Amino acid sequence: MSNSIFSKIANAVGGKKGRFITLAIWILLVIALQLFLPKAADYKDDAAPDLAASEPSVVAQKVMDEQFPSGEGTPALITWYRSNGLTNADLAQIQQFSKELEQNPIKHQKTAVPYDKMPLPVLKQQVSEDGTTFIQTVLMDSSATSDQLKDSFTELEKTANATFSDKPFKQDVASKDTLVARTTGPAGISVDATELFSDADVSLLIGTVLLVLVFLLVIYRSPILALIPLIAVGFAYLAVTPILGLLGQEGIITYGSQGLSIMTVLLFGAGTDYCLFLIARFRSQLHHDENRYTAFKKAFGNTAGAIALSGFTVMAALLILLVAKYGSIHNFAVPFSLSILIMMISSLTLVPALLGIFGRISFWPFVPRTEAMAKEHATKKGKKVKIHRENRFWHRVGEISAHHPIKTFVITLLILGGCALFATQVKYTYDTLSTFPKDMPSREGFTLISDHFGAGQLAPMNLIVKTNGEKTAMRENLQKTDGIETVSVGVPSTKNRDYTMYTIQLTDNPYSNAAMDLIPDIRDTAQTTMSDAGLSKNNVWIAGQTATQYDSRAVTKDDEALIIPLVIGLIALLLLAYLRSITAMVYLVATVLLSFFSALGLGWVIIHYIMGTEAIAGLIPIYAFVFIVALGEDYNIFMISSIWKKSRELPLREAIAEGVGQTGGVITSAGLILAGTFAVLTTLPIQLLVQFGLITAIGVLLDTFIVRPFLVPAITMLFGKWAFWPGKGHNQEHK
Repeated sequence: MSNSIFSKIANAVGGKKGRFITLAIWILLVIALQLFLPKAADYKDDAAPDLAASEPSVVAQKVMDEQFPSGEGTPALITWYRSNGLTNADLAQIQQFSKELEQNPIKHQKTAVPYDKMPLPVLKQQVSEDGTTFIQTVLMDSSATSDQLKDSFTELEKTANATFSDKPFKQDVASKDTLVARTTGPAGISVDATELFSDADVSLLIGTVLLVLVFLLVIYRSPILALIPLIAVGFAYLAVTPILGLLGQEGIITYGSQGLSIMTVLLFGAGTDYCLFLIARFRSQLHHDENRYTAFKKAFGNTAGAIALSGFTVMAALLILLVAKYGSIHNFAVPFSLSILIMMISSLTLVPALLGIFGRISFWPFVPRTEAMAKEHATKKGKKVKIHRENRFWHRVGEISAHHPIKTFVITLLILGGCALFATQVKYTYDTLSTFPKDMPSREGFTLISDHFGAGQLAPMNLIVKTNGEKTAMRENLQKTDGIETVSVGVPSTKNRDYTMYTIQLTDNPYSNAAMDLIPDIRDTAQTTMSDAGLSKNNVWIAGQTATQYDSRAVTKDDEALIIPLVIGLIALLLLAYLRSITAMVYLVATVLLSFFSALGLGWVIIHYIMGTEAIAGLIPIYAFVFIVALGEDYNIFMISSIWKKSRELPLREAIAEGVGQTGGVITSAGLILAGTFAVLTTLPIQLLVQFGLITAIGVLLDTFIVRPFLVPAITMLFGKWAFWPGKGHNQEHK
């Protein structure tokens, strides 16, 4: 855009008349959206499927539901435990509780095993060998949402409290000789996962707002200025959430609690950044121009293009997530990109309007004035004149990079490369339970099952085969497979006797990588057995949590292989269009990629060696990549565009020093706030978000303090005039 266009926009949104009109439009828009559109939280779907209907585990589950309807449902495993051993009285009460569930089913209950009809000796045979633990199975409606299941479990606990005098669901697992109950299994895990994110929403919002407010107060020491970015972000938040609610209500998009939580962080982090770039340039310009509107026009003209490009870069990168086949990743695309779009519009309209309204008072008590204004003000107050001096710290940093490019390049490369090497050691997990706090009910229940029965009993695997009535050695062959604890006798379908189902209990935790790695072996064994019997090997289906996670791992790996090159390609094209330099585009993309791998490696060191976590969530690389690369490129855009402009009038070495000096302070402030907002995620009791927040925060800090002020300027200096190739940004008179 030309400066004349920017001047017109500046007048329209921040001029004498435009500022009030802009503010009024935003206020009326937000009120209308809040009054007439639904809330986003009302239409979130935490039970949305992550896998497509064509995935093997989904097809298998459909076959199982059709052919074995009596087993249809999501298991809730109520784990009863007494450290000194379950007594006959305990078992009698469990039978009474079972009778209550049969006579007065809780909401969304499909079936419950009638333990009350079993003789006590038979019931005792199902207690663990050490006599401490018993598992009661209740099948819940598979179509019930996590919120509905939560209500059901609340009802279940009330029924238990009426049957048991000691309220077993409230007892501490570590308590001695007390009957303890925990609900686990797929249904219990689903409820706990949703509850973790639900509880996180409010605390995350409050924590993020407070952190941003504190940072702004420390940086600018102005209460008014600290509120301006928060107002802009707040208006954007109030605008985007009802729009998401409408899209969710109409079934156009799907989103969950996790997406809304990360979106909040993204809005406050990236949104505050956009505001700061304009505010910092406005403050700097006020030291040179007495007329605040003139100062604002110049500030807006120098930053609006970079803010717009930055916003579109992040928005476009996030929209690429639409190509993902994995539901959770795909569902992030619209909420995240829409929030960035609205925030970018807010920073280019609402923030200018607020700055236009408050003017210099925005910065009170440290009001920026021209030299003449400062003298006049000092005379009136009878004080000594304080002439504004630019902070030279970042200018000196720029000089270091420009005057010693080889040393700077080598040192920064060694630091980042050393961190990146650890990225090759990262181990990944798709174990849902490992992301839960140890005191979550479903995890405590699983631990009891694992310790006293065997981990495989938590979520057995189901193998369905179509044998057409022919006998096979399926059970015998499967039992020989390493990693399988037990295989049940084949059960024929009540609907079609050609179908037989085998229940497989694994030796390992069914949510672990080791369990998932067994899927190909089990499938090969089943298919070979079918072929040996002269039957079609295609009529083999594996259902269950382990099979689902195996498919999830495969799909997310495919998504990574597709999305990462697309994001890199998109950012490269946008940089090329803006900078018109192939050379700069290549090394700017390369530096943020290095930053990502360095953040992943350093994050692994902290997570694994300091926090003691064996593996990080398998979704972390693609989550962190998109944010680190897209947001990290923001800072490069702001800094390199400043160097580009300076280089038209100054020798390249001076242009780099001036460019780093001009953008260093604001980019550092923005980076600290952005990293801080992502770091807020580490306070949540959800390991997935803790790991994501930590690695992304590290990536932002590496960009802020190493890549942007040292590595990129050093590379630019080393390339010299070729950094602009094939463009002509460099002042040819000062080679």
